Amino acid sequence: MIDIDDEVTPRDGAVDATGTRSALAWLMAVGGAIGVLASGILTYDKIKLLENSDAQLACSFNLWVDCGGVVSSSQSSVLGFPNTFIGLVGFAIVTTLGVLLLSGTRLPEWFWVGLQIGVTLAIALIFFLQYTSIFTLMKLCPYCMVVWTVTIPLFVSVTARNLRSWAPTSGFTRFVSNWTLLIILLWYVTVVSVIWFQFGPERLFSS
Repeated sequence: MIDIDDEVTPRDGAVDATGTRSALAWLMAVGGAIGVLASGILTYDKIKLLENSDAQLACSFNLWVDCGGVVSSSQSSVLGFPNTFIGLVGFAIVTTLGVLLLSGTRLPEWFWVGLQIGVTLAIALIFFLQYTSIFTLMKLCPYCMVVWTVTIPLFVSVTARNLRSWAPTSGFTRFVSNWTLLIILLWYVTVVSVIWFQFGPERLFSS
């Protein structure tokens, strides 16, 4: 495999000696593809509910684990159209960039600026949807949670890459770069813990 950053710029302090960049490329390609799939299923479910508001979705298991309750809510169309459309486009772009990186293409720095803006807006939207899903709607959507699961590592990993490129000598850059995996795992643990204490096993696993 061609090193996607074999020509390290003066601002880039992340020499790919440990394969970090290759891992990011794989994360973008595979994670983006998973995001496209989940967003596509949610879009199909949204259309299905628009055609028949009483339709039963395969991912609706009980009163609290209910895709239909989330997909049909006003929060599912923050900008006036389904959030799933944002996911389809955004994850498709991430997948394409990941494939380009795996092929050895070196992206201009402005691509990384745009990607950073994109993943930052995405994680902000995820925060909002997590809060409304867990605390306002009191319903969980399994496919939405798949989107959460891939967006979190994409945001952390892309941010770590860009910090290494834009502020290579910063202590914060070293912290995020050295503890990227731990940050992601702790983020997951936090979300799972909030869900567990908010819903409890009697709600999550009820029929």
